[in-house]
Amino acid sequence: MNFIIRTLISTLAILITAYLLGVQVDNIVTGVIVAVVLSFLNSFLKPLMVLLSLPITVYTLGLFLLVINSVIILLTARLVTGFHVNGFWSAMGFSIVLSLVNSVLEGIRKRDER
Repeated sequence: MNFIIRTLISTLAILITAYLLGVQVDNIVTGVIVAVVLSFLNSFLKPLMVLLSLPITVYTLGLFLLVINSVIILLTARLVTGFHVNGFWSAMGFSIVLSLVNSVLEGIRKRDER
């Protein structure tokens, strides 16, 4: 049940972020697919990318993680039909705003659980 709620919150965050930044998400079903693919890539691919890029991540004091997040967003855009991001900088902005919106929505959910 927790996975479904988190996926729905991520979907809502993706749709809000796409609306704010002009990123193309065709419909709600595409938003759900993007949320699932992003969670899969963040669970399996991101740790490998972080490990392989550890020296440059340490050298840039963690700012290289923004690049890794952007690459994962671009990879998701390649994998999911109906989700289109206009280049690297759009992906970086999308990942930053998505993190903020997702944090706000998760905070609201946790506050309502109390």
